[in-house]
Amino acid sequence: MKNTILLSLLALSAGLQAADNAFNDPKPQRYELSKRASEIDPRAKEHPEIGFVFADKKGKPQDVNTACVDTRVKPQGKLVIWLMGHSAGLMERWNSYGLHAIQVHYARGWFGMIPSTRRDDGNTTGNIRLEAATGEDHSDLVSIPQPDGMMERAFQFVRWLSKENPQGKWEQFLSEDGKGLRWDKVIVSGASHGATTSARFAKHTKVDRVVCLCGPRDQYESWQSLPSATPANRYFGFSHTLDGGWTGDHYCRSWEMMGLNKFGPIVDVDISAPPYQNSRRLVTNADVGGKADRAHGSVTPGGSAVKDKDGKLIHEPVWRYLYNHPVDEVGSPTPADPDCVKDQRK
Repeated sequence: MKNTILLSLLALSAGLQAADNAFNDPKPQRYELSKRASEIDPRAKEHPEIGFVFADKKGKPQDVNTACVDTRVKPQGKLVIWLMGHSAGLMERWNSYGLHAIQVHYARGWFGMIPSTRRDDGNTTGNIRLEAATGEDHSDLVSIPQPDGMMERAFQFVRWLSKENPQGKWEQFLSEDGKGLRWDKVIVSGASHGATTSARFAKHTKVDRVVCLCGPRDQYESWQSLPSATPANRYFGFSHTLDGGWTGDHYCRSWEMMGLNKFGPIVDVDISAPPYQNSRRLVTNADVGGKADRAHGSVTPGGSAVKDKDGKLIHEPVWRYLYNHPVDEVGSPTPADPDCVKDQRK
């Protein structure tokens, strides 16, 4: 582990030295910016019917977008869009890898809108996820206009960043016509329901990479087996074996339906080393005190993450792999697991 940490520090140092002229920033530094979506785009609306509001009852803003970039590090020319609440730990790591990163506020509080009679019909949840992500009409249960979907919110935020933080060169992620993002340069990622929406969105829109931490789920849905705009080798997953999504076969089901078994076996990262047989399916058995809730959150850097005896997070090499491993380097095809229950409705 000490050797791994040393190598990571050396790699970061090399990146810093190589980045002298990458951004042309007279004062290279790590920038972190935030701005309310309602202040960026006057078309943005609240949707209290799904708990999507700009401020809570105490007046605390709820529609804050966050972005960060480190102009001391050689840039990869890729943007991570995080589909969950702000994660300082992940953003710091992405920046150290040379990635730009944003977290956007979009209309995702729709869980209570699904009637029990439709919740497990195989299509409803996935369609709502897609509408929330795209702002397009994919579901008859919600009405999420384009300005309130993830795609438009992300575009408007990056356009704002290109003007507010020219040192970060955010304009490279804007399409040539200036009407959207360069999705081929985007890594879409999330944890839990954010991981699931990331995967659902990537089925619809081709992106550079998808990273699903403790996900995807939607164990009664069929969208995982749909044709994918994003090639299957560009999806990566990481979860803990005590997580309810794993013990209930939700993760193994989604991974196989998405075709990830074609690119390597399920690899236990605690007894393996990078590049983890070039697999897209990574798991950990790290000690979380037997707590499923902690297991769920342990695959992201934070309070639930597992540390070694020296207090260092043990999954640093895993996060680096997930967001940086060359997508064309894949493992050997692995047969489907007959013990993984695919039809969860029986």
